[in-house]
Amino acid sequence: MERSGVEGCYRFLNRVWRIAYYFINDLPVETSEVDVTKLSGKDKELYRLIHHTIKRVTDDIATRFNFNTAISAIMELVNGLYHYKDKVEPREYNLAVVKEAISTVIVLLAPFAPHVAEELWEAIGQEESVHRAAWPEYLREALVQDEVTIVIQINGKVKEKLTVAAGLSQEELEQEVLANDKILGYERCICVHLIIA
Repeated sequence: MERSGVEGCYRFLNRVWRIAYYFINDLPVETSEVDVTKLSGKDKELYRLIHHTIKRVTDDIATRFNFNTAISAIMELVNGLYHYKDKVEPREYNLAVVKEAISTVIVLLAPFAPHVAEELWEAIGQEESVHRAAWPEYLREALVQDEVTIVIQINGKVKEKLTVAAGLSQEELEQEVLANDKILGYERCICVHLIIA
């Protein structure tokens, strides 16, 4: 491995260590079930990212043997934790969701960085080895999005992005688009493409 690769690994593991220790003293001792129905905003976004990451890493390791993309997915979850830390007021943290996120990062990281994962696992209060922990399973209902972003292209050029409720019919989606002020000026356009991002 090149020096830059080793330095990149080192920086990533430091990021994992720092975010775990940022929350470590506030995490609940007992792991509690997260009530998905009561989640909103950033809590729901982080919870969805946890389960999306579990699905990606599990598929990458078990099915495709793509270890680089598995690590990339773990990095995205770590970035999600930092985003949560920066965007949510400390008094409003949902520590059950945060604990699940940190625990998930550690367990998913264990095959790639066993010693760091073991240290962090013990630091968050787990008594048994991380290598004896059950592999996390994702919840399909956690992956469902309430909103989606659509990209509006006119004659092959992106003109607007809209966030709309998931599950809109084609007619409802067209009404949303045609009600947008930026699109009204393109009445004589040749072709409108809607791309769900």
